[in-house]
Amino acid sequence: MIRSFYKKIVAALALFTLELFFAWGLFLVCIILFLYVSKQVVEGGNLNFDTAAFNFADSIANTGLTDFIEVITFFGSRQFLTPAALLLIAYFLFIRKHRWYSLKVPVVALGSITLNLVLKYLFDRPRPALPHLVHASGLSFPSGHSMVAASFYGLLIYLAWKHIETPIWRYTVVGLLTLLIMLIGFSRIYLHVHYATDVLAGFAAGFMWVIIGLWSLRKIERFSKKELTPVIEE
Repeated sequence: MIRSFYKKIVAALALFTLELFFAWGLFLVCIILFLYVSKQVVEGGNLNFDTAAFNFADSIANTGLTDFIEVITFFGSRQFLTPAALLLIAYFLFIRKHRWYSLKVPVVALGSITLNLVLKYLFDRPRPALPHLVHASGLSFPSGHSMVAASFYGLLIYLAWKHIETPIWRYTVVGLLTLLIMLIGFSRIYLHVHYATDVLAGFAAGFMWVIIGLWSLRKIERFSKKELTPVIEE
């Protein structure tokens, strides 16, 4: 009995250490990536990576793929993510009754949108001069779709990893959400409304914001010393 309990404690500590290592490793990678890309953008040089990404997207373009891409890019738009975030907040407030989780959604989603607008203003990069396949306005760097998708769906990845107990379903959901994030980013390049460097910077900033937001809220949650209603797994 004691040995079994000890093994569970060791396994839990090992998993916690692995998750912590992954989170801070991802955070560090995102910082380096964002700083590198933003430096290239500020210097205003000809970015071959952007050109290569446009060339690849154009080489596979066809009517059917364009229709699919327009559907994908909708899942990274405010028209979809705003009601999706509100539904998720309502779910945690009234169904699962977990107030802290209902707070994490607006902090991550609204914070990401606000930060994106600030970064766009600071870098002031125009959109690509190529013909846009969909309507797009405003500045280009970093990509709002990519950044908000990385933060919102990144939050869903965190929740899925924490609370889906069956491994095959956990990995399936995490894999599909990760693929959706990648496709949303690619859709902005395919539609000629963002440079590839805009998308990379959006991913980096979005994932950074998720990590910062979750870490900050966890600290506040512990500091508040309030009794929380636990998430009940079915």
